[in-house]
Amino acid sequence: MAGMNPNRRRLLMGAAATGLLAFPMINIGRYAVAGASERTYSARAIALVERSLVVDMLFVPRIDFSPAGHSRPLSAQEIADFRASGINVMHNAVGVGSRSSALEFLAAQQGLAGRHPDLFELVDTAEDLDRANDGRRIAMIMGLQNASPFESIEDVATFHSLGLRCAQLTYNNQNRIGSGSTDRADGGVSSYGAEIVAAMNAAGMLVDVSHCGDRTTLDAIELSRQPIAITHSNCRALAEHPRNKSDEAIRALAAKDGVMGITGVRMFVRTEEPTDIGHMADHIEHVARLVGIEHVGIGSDADLNGYDDMPPDQYEQLKGAYTSAYAFREKIDTDGFDHPRKVYDLTEELIRRGHSDADIALILGGNFRRLLGAVWGARQPAEAPA
Repeated sequence: MAGMNPNRRRLLMGAAATGLLAFPMINIGRYAVAGASERTYSARAIALVERSLVVDMLFVPRIDFSPAGHSRPLSAQEIADFRASGINVMHNAVGVGSRSSALEFLAAQQGLAGRHPDLFELVDTAEDLDRANDGRRIAMIMGLQNASPFESIEDVATFHSLGLRCAQLTYNNQNRIGSGSTDRADGGVSSYGAEIVAAMNAAGMLVDVSHCGDRTTLDAIELSRQPIAITHSNCRALAEHPRNKSDEAIRALAAKDGVMGITGVRMFVRTEEPTDIGHMADHIEHVARLVGIEHVGIGSDADLNGYDDMPPDQYEQLKGAYTSAYAFREKIDTDGFDHPRKVYDLTEELIRRGHSDADIALILGGNFRRLLGAVWGARQPAEAPA
């Protein structure tokens, strides 16, 4: 338990005698949590989460489409929910289309972090991640889910200087760089896109292909000199969906030492009901069997509470922004992975399936820590002035 927050350590010691720890369910305002008034976790699950670096590679502070909804200060309850979540590192990224909207997003989210300096720490280097598991602050990695804002090759270095550490090449549709997952045809990474990938490698910026089409995904993996990420997607072998990745893509990713984050978005997890956290774990195990436990992690693709408790008008607005290929069902969240302590539930499921502590720690964040250290440490130094 070296490096653990003292308050958390005392909590664990108190739970050790019974082997179980009961967490009162979080009062999350308008978000109703179904079930009993308490959720009970084993001491082993609590200890694993508390001593691991827990990385969620697609996790936004708040899903809110109202004006300034993303940037307004967090409430006392939201702060308490963050502190109780077990998450140490969050990759905060949204889909944007223009350079100006990307700059606005970065400014708003950096402003949010600045308003809560006791809760968030903006990430610059991989070493910033290592300080995150002391239990005091959550490391926030700034990202974009669309590289369209890179209007020139030089923009990559510019955005890196502004704090951007990860960028998805395309969202769901074609841009100058490549094709998206819901495009009718996929021409792969363009010549301009190949230059963008090279510039991202040089800057030490992680390449993400979560929403990319199949050919674009494979091209990006081949073109990149550094390992890349699928930060938030699932396995098409288990759920046929255009946003999920083929076994071919997962093998290619792992061959370059990349990592894939499994998401709890319901239609990516299973195409029929029921859809629960066990089915999400099936995707983790599929990647592990296919390419090894070292290449899978978590990318929840939500905020702490998920989507299904959004205000009805915003919920419909969200669904209406995507094509019919997304195949939305009545619910978007996966059962059991739809509340602030969902990482503990996933840990319990992995324990139940017989995974070792070491392997669970890799899934929770060790694998993404390795990837980020490799990519960010590969940045080419700027040339000295002539």
